[in-house]
Amino acid sequence: MASEVNLAQLRALVAVADTGGFGAAADELGISQSAVSHAVAALERALGAPVLRRGAPCRPTPLGEQVLPHARTAVASAAAVRTIATRHCGGLTGTVRLAAPTTVCQALLPGLLRDWKAAHPQVTVRVFEGEDAELATWLEAGTVDAAVLVDAGPLPPGAVALGADSMHALLRRDHPLAGQQTVHVGELADDDFLLSEGGCERHIREAYRRAGTRFTPRHRIRDLNTLIGMVHAGVGVSVMPALAVTMLPPECVLVPIRPAVHRTLTLTGPTGRPWSPAVGGLLAGVGAGLVPAAAAPA
Repeated sequence: MASEVNLAQLRALVAVADTGGFGAAADELGISQSAVSHAVAALERALGAPVLRRGAPCRPTPLGEQVLPHARTAVASAAAVRTIATRHCGGLTGTVRLAAPTTVCQALLPGLLRDWKAAHPQVTVRVFEGEDAELATWLEAGTVDAAVLVDAGPLPPGAVALGADSMHALLRRDHPLAGQQTVHVGELADDDFLLSEGGCERHIREAYRRAGTRFTPRHRIRDLNTLIGMVHAGVGVSVMPALAVTMLPPECVLVPIRPAVHRTLTLTGPTGRPWSPAVGGLLAGVGAGLVPAAAAPA
């Protein structure tokens, strides 16, 4: 190797891999695009091979894929050292990358972000919206530092149980079932069912399985806002978490389904490595049971 690998080079690699481009990485790091390019080029000279495929977006090469987890660990460790030093001097600082499902981003995170900003003004929280199934992978891979996980298994000390979010039928307000206290999933059979692919499919199928009712979705929709728009337009009905109520237009309503099915939400750091002090500090100030009572299981 022509030279030693340094932290600035690894930080540039992580930033480009996460943002997909040198310009976005420069904005993320607060340096010039030229500085990012020089850092990555120096890393590639030190390693003797390319770590990134230039393009739109930039992607890691096979070598880059192997180096990236170690680069993330090095960058996270350096940030933790800085945070520990700042904390020792009386404050909490750093950047926390937080991932959460769409409904949590809409309903719960705004309040948490407001409280965190007031309590820890030197901590920057960056939010990444994702689907239920991919959040745990992001967390353990080091792509994010903390996440709101759905129906998580064993969790590390310090994880916070936010509560249980029940499944509701999404209907137009003028739908014949909209005025009922609850809706049996079998009653939805007369309408075209719009299935969200954002992560709740297994909960919906569980409700139909327990009801002994055949489940035949007519449309599969990836984006939750698109699904809500289609229900609003009268294309069909759906089932989604109660937390989605903050996303609804006035013409739509959520009604609890029978059999009742819910998902549990937990805010946590990773299980496979130590948490950064910033993550630990933020989670220590979060109380359990943040999911509103209206979103609890019926």
